[in-house]
Order: sequence, then structure tokens, then C-alpha cells
Amino acid sequence: MKKLVLSLLLCSMVAVVASAQKLFPEELQMPASFVPLEILLPPSPLKTQVLFVGGHDIVQTPATYGFPAGRAIAKEWHDFIGFTPDKSGESLGWVSVNHETVYRDDYQGDGGGMTTFRVKRNASTDLLEIVPQTLTDGRKGDFFSVDFANTVGETGMNCGGISAPDGRIWTAEEWFRNRNADIYNGQNLVAKNAPAERRFLPAFVGTSTLNQGVRDTADFTIKTDLPGIFNGKKIKKYQNFNWLVEIDPIQAKAIRKQYNWGRQPFEGGAIASDNKTVYFGPDETPGYWGKFEAEVAGDFSKGKLFVYKHDLKGYKWVEVNQADSVTMFNHHNQVAKLAPTMYARIEWVAIDYKTGIVYWTETGNDQVGTGFAAGAARGAVADPYHVARATKQGRTTPNATGYTDYYGRVWAYDPKKDTNYVFIEGGPELATSASQAVADYPKKHLSNPDGLNVMTIDGKSFLVICEDLNGTTYNRTPAGVSNATCELFLLDLSIAKPTLDNLIRLTAVPRGAEVTGVMPTPDGKSLLINSQHSSAANAFPYNHSFTFAIHGFDKLKVTALKEPTIEKTGFKVYPNPTTRMVYFNKTTDIAIYNVEGKRMRVERNTNQVDVSDLVTGIYFVQTAEGDVAKLMVQE
Repeated sequence: MKKLVLSLLLCSMVAVVASAQKLFPEELQMPASFVPLEILLPPSPLKTQVLFVGGHDIVQTPATYGFPAGRAIAKEWHDFIGFTPDKSGESLGWVSVNHETVYRDDYQGDGGGMTTFRVKRNASTDLLEIVPQTLTDGRKGDFFSVDFANTVGETGMNCGGISAPDGRIWTAEEWFRNRNADIYNGQNLVAKNAPAERRFLPAFVGTSTLNQGVRDTADFTIKTDLPGIFNGKKIKKYQNFNWLVEIDPIQAKAIRKQYNWGRQPFEGGAIASDNKTVYFGPDETPGYWGKFEAEVAGDFSKGKLFVYKHDLKGYKWVEVNQADSVTMFNHHNQVAKLAPTMYARIEWVAIDYKTGIVYWTETGNDQVGTGFAAGAARGAVADPYHVARATKQGRTTPNATGYTDYYGRVWAYDPKKDTNYVFIEGGPELATSASQAVADYPKKHLSNPDGLNVMTIDGKSFLVICEDLNGTTYNRTPAGVSNATCELFLLDLSIAKPTLDNLIRLTAVPRGAEVTGVMPTPDGKSLLINSQHSSAANAFPYNHSFTFAIHGFDKLKVTALKEPTIEKTGFKVYPNPTTRMVYFNKTTDIAIYNVEGKRMRVERNTNQVDVSDLVTGIYFVQTAEGDVAKLMVQE
């Protein structure tokens, strides 16, 4: 299987490189007596593997809308990854992958979607293998489309989710719907709902004024085992979207929509080690930090729903009335009347089970003030942190038009102290809207953290942080670079007050893509990752959304993750075999040549280069100043 490029430098865009190519001949010209600096890049303990490619792999579909069970092209826009361990020991477990795409599909069901598949560990290679399955509904194959249409009345915009400690999985229906037209129109994507012999064409092409979303917009009658006001209640069809939905990944079918958790623009969530407390990440500005506390561990049908209010004395949680249907079916707007604390796009949630600390991302928003003003008008209040930020920006209040939050941050919630605090800031923030030139671009930056998880490496807890850029200004990408690449970082959680310098860049996804999903396997050997909506100009499979794994974390030592100390004098090269990066002690233009002396590629104004796409062999790296390093790559 083709090796995945672990890291793509932000500055390696064709338009940027073109002028630098003129500096380097197509063939390396070195005097015969010249002895280049020799650099050995030993094998990395980390290996990559593509597992599942949207828009390409075939999923087994249930019988829907009068069509028999069959096969179809997998949906795209991979986001959340859930993992359910196999208690039998026959395999490693089941992987669940969300699809944010929303379109009509006769065979997989209208709206969004989800795919599940079973994996096992190859004992000799340590790679993952897809395990063929036969489900109780008769479907056979490798990949299975989750049945929402026959169970809970379709799904939509499946973004983040919850992967519980016991392996239970919930998918989050994100983009908030306010009317039936919102679910009817979809995303301007036309499904190929052709006869069976044509079902293997790409799932959608072109544009159309025809309905592209959920076709059945008749009033919906809820059928659920949840107690209270929900079972038998008749609602508008759009109100059956924007819930957390529990699925059965083993049989690839939805179990229930969690109506008792309130209808919100859910992005993510996490369940504490007590298997009773659920924390929510609603992606909206304002977003309200919330939780559910079950009466009995593992039974989430009964319990209390809360929203966080920082300025309360004592317990900082206000209970939400679950018997009020107006509040439960429009939780996002109605709970503002309880004066909760406002944040700018709460998204993923992760828990370090060693400490109990809950981490969550505030992704930020370019126009926070507008959203906060709407929340304040209903009664909500801003966190003191945002009040202070607004003051620094010269605003009298964070509810003022023009209050911005370009980078976002990661927060932490300490259940013992019952308080939220900023764990690490995004940035670095500039005073002007223009991004810095490629040559001056910050060595470390964190723009709009989104996906989040906690994994153990070498016995230590690390936060895994995904980027999802809100825009390209203010250093979110270098000046002149429009096709952004999002990066994935590790952060040692033993650091009490981390800064951007403490971030460890693990990987980045192909051009145009968002990095997301991040789910460690229970054996600690692999990290599963999604690359979402990659640029169509990339080579296959990197022109699709895809799920991949990085293996070898059980062999990785924390010391190997640290970047080298760079000397300023002379010409020095520092290879990092773990992340497959080569660092230089100066910023310059460089060209890479193969052993025959043929120019392979050029990078401009950089002090580091990714070489994870180089196969075993000898290469030469030349700088604009004429310095040459002989790079010996070992696999």
C-alpha cells in the first residue's frame, strides 16, 4: 500500500516554488573533489497505512426506500472516528467513521452517513487488516453503511461524536437546522441514484436545483425507548436532526437519537470514567458548555441535563428542564435564558482518564462579537476570559461588533475544582490582518484547534490536537498561500502551563484537507486519523477523504519526539527519523536531488523539509548558498 506523506510543508505550493526553481539546475553540479556533509536518516518507528477511502471503497448497504440491500460507493468528508474493542479477542475491534456530506442516496439513506468496519492486527507486520463480516441482516463484506433511515429517521451532517470508554459510539449531527428547507436542499450535491448496474459511479457529480438532501420532509413521529415527553411525539422533520445518535458499530445500524440530551449543533463529546457524566461540545457562537449526569452508570436514558454558568457561587451548573419540549427541541437558543456562559465554537471534548481533567477545543470565530451579541440578547453571559480579550482589542464588551477570535484555543475543565481555564492558546496572534511571508512564518503555530483526543506514549499522556483553519489571514497560513494544509500536534499533558513551543508536530494532511478523527487503538500501537475533503488536484488516494493509521507508538520513546537544538553557525542539518523531518540551521531555498543528480523538488524559504515520501536510498540536498548534504534514507 502506498506510503502516506506524514507531513506536507505549508510553503510547498507550486506558485511559491516556481521562482526558486530557477536557482537550481535540473541536474546537480558538484565538483569532483567536493565532499558533501553526510546525514544518515535511520528508520522511523512510525509507519503509515491507508485503511478506508471515501468516494472509492465499496460499502454494503441496507434495504432502504424499497430498494434491496446492495452495494454503493462510500460517502466522503470523513470526520469522527470511533473505536469499539472486540471483547472476544478474535480481532482488535470495530472502527466507525462519520461522513459530513449530506445528499440523497437511495441505498445508503438520505442525509449524512457513517461507515463501520472490523480490523485485526497482523502479528508479523503490526499493520491493520480489514476483517470480512456477515451481519445479522444478511449483509456481507468489508465496509458497511450504517442504517439510519430504517431505525431513527435519517441523519445529517455527521461531524464529531463520542467514543465511550466501554466502546459505545454516538455520532454528532452538527449543522443546526431551522426549517425543512435546510434538510431538503442538502449541499448542492447530486447523488447518482441510478439502477443497480450503475451504482458504482461516483456518489455525486455536478450541481442541480433538484432536491439533494432528505427527500421525505413529512412530519415525523418519534419512536423511542427513552422515558418522558419524547415517545409518540409528532415533530417537524427538521427537528429530528441535530442530536447525538447512538449506533451499533458491530451490526452497522443506529440504535436511538438521544433526545433527552437536547437538540444542539453537536460537534463532539466525551464520557467520564464513571460512565455516567457526559460532556458536550456544541459547535456554535455562542456555544454553551454542557453535560448530562446519568442516574445509573451506563444507562443514559435517565438523568439530569446541565449548562455551565461560570459566575455561580458553589456548583456552576444550571439544570435544564427536560420536561419542557420547547427547550429540548431548541436547546441551543432556549438555554440562553438560563444565563449560561458563552464561548466561540466549542467543538471536540477529550478526557485524560489518569487525572480526570476534561479538555475541549474553542475553535474561534472571525466575528465572535456578532454571535455573542445574539446570545446576550437572550440572557447569556461571556466568560471573563473573553471580556479581557475584548478589552485588549479596544472593545467595551465581547458582545460588540468587531470582536474577533482568529485562532481559538484548548480549554481544560477540572471537575474537582468545577472550573474552566485556558490550557493552551492558539496563535501567535498578529496585530495586522496580513500573514507573515513564508520566510518569516512562525516555526510553531496553532490555528483553530478542532479534533481532540488523549493517548499514551511511552507511559505519558499526550493531548492530540487537530487544526481546522477558519481562514487564511492573521498567520493561519503564510502570506500568499491559499490552499491550506492542516497540521496535527502532540502536547505533553505533564506540562502545567504549556506554550506553542511545547507543541510537537506529528503530521499534516494533504493540501486542502482538514485533519480530524484522531483515535488511538486500545493496544496503544496505532493512531487512526482522518483527512477530510482533500484537494481534488492531489494524487490518489489523497484527492479523497480517507482514514489512515500511524503505527509504532508502542515502540516510540518520548525523547525521540523532541526537536533538536539548532546551532546558528556554519551549515548544519538535523534529521528527525520519528517525524521524518530534516531541519537546517538557517532559512533558505533548498532543492532535493536523487542519487543520479536529477532534481526532484524545490522548497522555498524554509528551515525544514519533510522527507517521508522518499524511499530508501541516497539523495542530495542543496541550499541556495551552494551548501550540499548527502542524505542517506533508511526504511
